[in-house]
Amino acid sequence: MTLLNAPAYNTARENLKRNVIVGAIVAILLGSVLAVLGYVLGHGWFFTNLPVEHHVKVFMETVQSGDYAKAYGIWENDADWQQHPQKYDYKLQRFTEDWSTASDWGGPVKTFHIDVSKRDKTGVVVAVTINGKKRFFVKRESKDGTLDYFPNEIVY
Repeated sequence: MTLLNAPAYNTARENLKRNVIVGAIVAILLGSVLAVLGYVLGHGWFFTNLPVEHHVKVFMETVQSGDYAKAYGIWENDADWQQHPQKYDYKLQRFTEDWSTASDWGGPVKTFHIDVSKRDKTGVVVAVTINGKKRFFVKRESKDGTLDYFPNEIVY
């Protein structure tokens, strides 16, 4: 082949190049849309807070069903908490009172809705509407997976 002779046109190779470029552009656009959409909808970049929201949802469903012993285990992230109840300062009796008769939302949980979640340095804060009227903020700690009351309000 000399300097002025061009190589033969390879249709398969050019189609492959085009498909790879189009696929890369589509993947970048789709990733960008997922990242922004997750943030805008209040579930974290790339929907990273969804597992924590699911954990809070399971907790709230357990409280709603009235199984306070199981809900306490979820709250403390310890399914075997009954083997060592002295380990926790927040006792089951107080937990049951807080989530039933003496609750801030006026009685047992009848309905709930997970609203949004925000990540901070030590965990994820989830906003929950209880009984259609009261907002409740719960934080799941990253270091040990426990749930705790979050004293501040999230504006959303």
